[in-house]
Amino acid sequence: MNPLESAHIDCPYCGKSLEITIDTSVGQQVYIEDCQVCCKPIQFRIRVSADGQSRIDVRSEDES
Repeated sequence: MNPLESAHIDCPYCGKSLEITIDTSVGQQVYIEDCQVCCKPIQFRIRVSADGQSRIDVRSEDES
């Protein structure tokens, strides 16, 4: 089983669809990464359940 999984999110600033890679071996993650298009900071909140399902929430700095 590969702990890395690809997912698509929409930037909360520019609205562009971005492909990200998440590590599903970690149950909960919170980090900031710049948008690949508009370079603004996106806050990622990722939760992986025991059955391997991931939930990704993205927010702008203003929403934090």
